[in-house]
Amino acid sequence: MRSQLVVSLSGIGTRTADRCADLAAELDRRHVPLSLLVAPRELGQAQGWVRERAGNGDALLLHGLGGRRVPAHEANLLLTGARRAMETLGLDADCFAPRCSIASPGTLTALRRHRFSLCADAVAVRDLRTGTEQNGKVHALGDRVESLRCLALVYSAGRTARRGGLVRIAVDAADLDRIGPRQAVLDAVDAALSHAAVPTTYVRLPSPRRASAA
Repeated sequence: MRSQLVVSLSGIGTRTADRCADLAAELDRRHVPLSLLVAPRELGQAQGWVRERAGNGDALLLHGLGGRRVPAHEANLLLTGARRAMETLGLDADCFAPRCSIASPGTLTALRRHRFSLCADAVAVRDLRTGTEQNGKVHALGDRVESLRCLALVYSAGRTARRGGLVRIAVDAADLDRIGPRQAVLDAVDAALSHAAVPTTYVRLPSPRRASAA
């Protein structure tokens, strides 16, 4: 089975718009689409760029709701406000990515109530309509020493692709202002592509299977 490659971008806003556009241009040259993790109240002047990218095939995911213990009623209120903010900007998303590592059970309940179709957290991609999920940890730069985290990102992306797994490269726009991390992201993408990983987005990702059947 061929590996699938998903590259997500968070931290999109006025201050990071130029570096986000730069990364997108590099990925366009590689025919790799982006999954844009959008926090509507943080977009600022980048909202036009996000609309343009979405119109050209990038995926939109609502990004937010930090904390593993967020109860359903709180998640429901936060999602209601976030969806209204998205509508005000002329954006729509029925896929979600939490800020924390794993979506809380309450968050998953609220997402289903709001008719979201997918939740992509740090360890799996969960189909909220069928209850199936595809295991796959996010590969990100993390908090280690810069040189080590850059090497680890490239190595882990290539290894996962070589094994035919789901390669999920998560990019924070705040990391793109330095040459090392920016190049590491591109090297990780190239490593996955060199092992014939198929570029896609969370929205177009094939329906996940139950972990027990994977």
